[in-house]
Amino acid sequence: MTPGGTSGAPGVVLVTGVGRYLGAHVAARLAADPRIERVIGVDAPDSGTEFTDLLDRVERIRVDSGSLGGILADLDVDAVVHLALASSADPQHGGRSAMKDQNVIGTMQMLAACQRAPRLRKLVVRSSTAAYGVSFRDPAVFTEETEPREVPRGGFGRDILDIEGYVRGFRRRRSDVTATVLRFAPFIGSTADTTLTRYFSQPFVPTVFGRDPRLQFLHFDDALEVLHRSIVEDHPGTYNVAGPGVLSLSQAIRRAGRVAVPVLEPSLSGAATLARTMGFGRYGLDQVDLFVHGRVVDTTRLEQEYDFTPRSTAEAFEDFIRAHHGGVVVTRGQLAAAEQLVLDGIRQVRSALQERLS
Repeated sequence: MTPGGTSGAPGVVLVTGVGRYLGAHVAARLAADPRIERVIGVDAPDSGTEFTDLLDRVERIRVDSGSLGGILADLDVDAVVHLALASSADPQHGGRSAMKDQNVIGTMQMLAACQRAPRLRKLVVRSSTAAYGVSFRDPAVFTEETEPREVPRGGFGRDILDIEGYVRGFRRRRSDVTATVLRFAPFIGSTADTTLTRYFSQPFVPTVFGRDPRLQFLHFDDALEVLHRSIVEDHPGTYNVAGPGVLSLSQAIRRAGRVAVPVLEPSLSGAATLARTMGFGRYGLDQVDLFVHGRVVDTTRLEQEYDFTPRSTAEAFEDFIRAHHGGVVVTRGQLAAAEQLVLDGIRQVRSALQERLS
């Protein structure tokens, strides 16, 4: 039991998004807790079977979010953990439109189902520090009360603002339900597989020319711990969840043993193209803005309420480095592509300077 929390382990817990890495691990951890009688994992009908072994003690149901209403009532669900969020738009799976449908429309449907669930007494929602957006006028450190100075350019950040707005409405309608919103910093660690870990796993890491943002990370295991405590204890409210301390982007790249490739911000799409060519995924405006401005949040409320402090940003990043060190082989073609990107960036900088001087 924590200073701000009370013992409140629910009997029946429903977890959304169990077809994804985070949701599967949260559901499996809850299922192993003897205080919880039953864990039900929900995901889309077309979800894969990647985590079947991990979910052997979880009752898995494949339905779309619009069908949750009857399920919550019929199964007498006491608590819901909503983790079914997409943090990047995959053009192969509907792009930005599909991402918004899953994040915003899916959350609206989930909250509508919770509204009609008579036994529900606890709701935990995954959010993100992307809720604060990024701008040149941002404070050095964000607290939970900080309002975004500008609407985020990236789709995920805008989705997060919408999601949190709908949760605030739910709190007003169902004041009997303990609602917890967790604003997670980007995940990292030895097992996490995210856009960020793939970014730092590249032999050549694209950066924005003239920018060295301050970053915070959260170890994946600490995210699991906070989510678990949010279910078995009562912690109403909104919390920043991040590792204490910061790393500059240049420090992180050096510690990872990678090579920074500085490009002008308008040309970062070229770096994203290179990353795709090298097989490391894609970057959207959410990631670009993070690498331009950075983001640091205050975690005092979390530490006091949960009586728990995540491992530091530096420690979380070190765990990632130990797991990935030496794991990337650079081909001649990749090296040539990176060199060309650097040369293009130098030409663009020179051209920009000449225009200013003329």
